[in-house]
Amino acid sequence: MAKQQRKHYFFLNPYKDSSFSKCPKCDNKTKLRKFPLVIHIEPNQFLVLNKICKYCTECDLIITKQLEIETLMASKFEKVVPSVVGNKYVVFGTLDKNQWVKYSKTPTDPSEVVNQAYIFKDVLKFELAPRGWYKDDKIKK
Repeated sequence: MAKQQRKHYFFLNPYKDSSFSKCPKCDNKTKLRKFPLVIHIEPNQFLVLNKICKYCTECDLIITKQLEIETLMASKFEKVVPSVVGNKYVVFGTLDKNQWVKYSKTPTDPSEVVNQAYIFKDVLKFELAPRGWYKDDKIKK
């Protein structure tokens, strides 16, 4: 994977009550975009979810809720491979839309999907500041 192209920054939002309508990096409004997210689930399962995510065009940052990803994965695997439901997983990249359409129509070797994936430039973590009033010098920017 080291030689693969890198594209986008990614944030898996663990907060149930925050949807990030503004980018946590630049404070611009986020937009809704659909991305084919490539996910590896322990021990050896791959899933490509074509999911609507928040996206900051300025920062090239994709934001998606962890709860939504886990719910969609559970519904996909609960009847097919129930042993992987609840396992550890990593969202590690995206696919081009035309590749996703091709792979969704015909069964494909997972190694081919992984080789075509764009790996994220970086996976970011953000912490929410508690709500309240702050003096200007106390605000972290």
